Amino acid sequence: MSTKAKLAKVAGKFTRWALTTFTHGGSSLPGKVALKIDENVLKELSNDYEVIIVSGTNGKTLTTSLIVQILKQKYPNILTNPTGANLQQGIVSTFLGHKVKKGEKKIAVLEIDEATIKHITKFIQPKLFVFTNVFRDQMDRFGEIYTTYNLMLEGVKDAPEAIVLANGDLPIFNSVEIPNKQQFYGFNFEEDCEQMAHYNTDGILCPHCHNILHYKSITYSNLGKYYCPNGDFKRPELDYQVTELTNLSLTGSSFKIDGNPLSIPNAGLYNVYNALAAYSTARIFGLTPAEIQTGFESSKKIFGRQETFMLGNKKVMINLIKNPVGFNQIVQLLNYETEPFSLAILLNDNYADGQDISWIWDSNFEGLHDLDYREVLLGGLRVNDLQLRMEVAGFEKENKIIQSNEELIQKLTDTNAEKINILATYTALLDLRKELAKAGYIKEGMQS
Repeated sequence: MSTKAKLAKVAGKFTRWALTTFTHGGSSLPGKVALKIDENVLKELSNDYEVIIVSGTNGKTLTTSLIVQILKQKYPNILTNPTGANLQQGIVSTFLGHKVKKGEKKIAVLEIDEATIKHITKFIQPKLFVFTNVFRDQMDRFGEIYTTYNLMLEGVKDAPEAIVLANGDLPIFNSVEIPNKQQFYGFNFEEDCEQMAHYNTDGILCPHCHNILHYKSITYSNLGKYYCPNGDFKRPELDYQVTELTNLSLTGSSFKIDGNPLSIPNAGLYNVYNALAAYSTARIFGLTPAEIQTGFESSKKIFGRQETFMLGNKKVMINLIKNPVGFNQIVQLLNYETEPFSLAILLNDNYADGQDISWIWDSNFEGLHDLDYREVLLGGLRVNDLQLRMEVAGFEKENKIIQSNEELIQKLTDTNAEKINILATYTALLDLRKELAKAGYIKEGMQS
């Protein structure tokens, strides 16, 4: 290690120690300090690690967590970034905080922001990329889905030896030829049935002739067994596949992958995809289905993803919302609720949320009518836009507008429903959790 890199490492570790000792910590500042001293420090820190990079619009946080829990069955000391620090300085901080015993295999499982991959693969040569999906998200930052995927591919081109494990049900992941070895996972549990995607669906044009793709099965959005009726573009052969959906409920999901019965304590069809991505990764690393199931059973609820806690005698579940596909899947998830509940929706437009909130107009707010809700509370910086969207969806204008998190907590405490569901954008969720911690309902801090 060069003198410059050693100095950067020492400065970064000291910053981390100071933050941990005298404050509530900080996930990215140690990395910022180290990078100021040596912009190439990540190359030195990651030396000798086998690295898995997980990226995509939705699902990368849970997929990363599941992969870590599974690989721990064989490799107990895995480096990962559970606080959601998925930009370059956060990744440097993650390496600064990891300790490895002599002779121990070095494995890192890193959640990486789609636009950041190219800044990471300048210094790290991963063994494996795991791509979950690409949906329209934070359009002010990413633009359309093709721009997002091109950003991801810019990172891939600097690591031509890495395997790219991608969601085979998503047409965009099969739209461009790349030099890397590719493997695909997907769903294959239904009989073929000729159908088309919903008219308000992105990414359903053939990349060769630009005609609308047809499907023989659809899981949701543009995911499924697609093909172009005018040419040879179609879903690739799957290396790993869901062969049966056994049970989907609010408490978990049971299914078979490659004929192996498995289950996760996470609800929703979209989370079966995350489990499938984690399973596929584990098989590449040589783990057995039994070891994978043990890892699934160790899965924990993480920040904003079906996170639950008690508000007095009421059970609360929080879900993060940020784009149309994710919102629609959460609405579908809430159909599993068996009891009436109060519903709160919080919409912010800070940079971390995405400042373009046009996505709410492509989200299925109309589907909220099918839910067994007692009342709807609306809040956040863009509550007026949210109220208008609800009106257009056919809801009464009398939906209660909440001016502060203190007021929201009080109204939820007073509600007649015994269950509460909160849907919130990222910074709205952070602010609410701070107020809940202050009131003593949850512990301060988070795992994102």
